[in-house]
Parts: sequence; C-alpha cells; structure tokens
Amino acid sequence: MNNVPKTELTTMVMIQNPQSGELLVQNRKRKWPGVSFPGGKVEPCESFYDCAVREIKEETGLDIRNLQYCGVVHWVERETANRYLCFLYKTSDYSGELITDAAEGEHSWRSLDELRAMPKAALASAEYTLLPLFHEFGKYSEAFIPWSNDESDWERYYK
Repeated sequence: MNNVPKTELTTMVMIQNPQSGELLVQNRKRKWPGVSFPGGKVEPCESFYDCAVREIKEETGLDIRNLQYCGVVHWVERETANRYLCFLYKTSDYSGELITDAAEGEHSWRSLDELRAMPKAALASAEYTLLPLFHEFGKYSEAFIPWSNDESDWERYYK
C-alpha cells in the first residue's frame, strides 16, 4: 500500500529590527509568490530550529540567535490528505550584512502597518506576515488550514 500522504516540513522566521520595529520580509519569486517572511525546507536529520537558522543565513546573509517558537501552520490538502507543516519562529537578535536581492526574492524592512495595508494579492497565499501566531504571541499554538486549489474555499482555524 503506497497511499500514505506526503508530509513536507518547513520553517519561517519573523525577524524584527529592535530599533525601528520593522520586520524583514521577502517578496518571493518562486513557489507561493508574494510578500512573506524568509524560511525554507527542513533537511534530513536537521532540527526545526537549526533549519530556521540555516535558511535565514542562506537566504538573507543574516546570523540569527535566540529564536522564540511561535507555533505551527498545518496545511492539509483536501484531495490528497498531503500535509505541509511550517514551524514559525521570531527573533530580534541578528547580525550580518543583509542580502537584499536573493534567488528566492528581494528582502526589505516593512512596518506591520505597511503589511496590513498591502492588498491581499501582494501577500503570499497564507498571508504569513499577518498570522496571529506571530503577532499575538502565546495566544495560539497552531493554525490549521484544510485547503484545495480554490483559495476561496480555504478555512483557517487557530488553536
């Protein structure tokens, strides 16, 4: 029996400038295009935390420390039952030289008000930058999203 649903594991990090309060965003060019936070896929035998640190270094050039775990976004594709889990972190402890134009997309610093004012079409599909898991720290531990190709059919449950 080869009907076991696939599971993809990723991480994402909200990096906040401690002086300005601005957030580092990535205007993604590839899969799930639009404005989001940087992150990427977990490699075999890698912890979620280590993945977050590695992906941020690779994509942005920044060294991040003292990550706080914010929760997980748990997608389930309705037709296949495939799962996509994105482990969320945040930090304001970083150093290094920011790569502004990377293969994954351009990086820039934006205020939360700027992100909230962006048209929905400018944000990556999950609207990760606006998730309460990042901005209402400790209130929720999971966003559960059963999904299909029809975005109007997406429901979000915060737990």
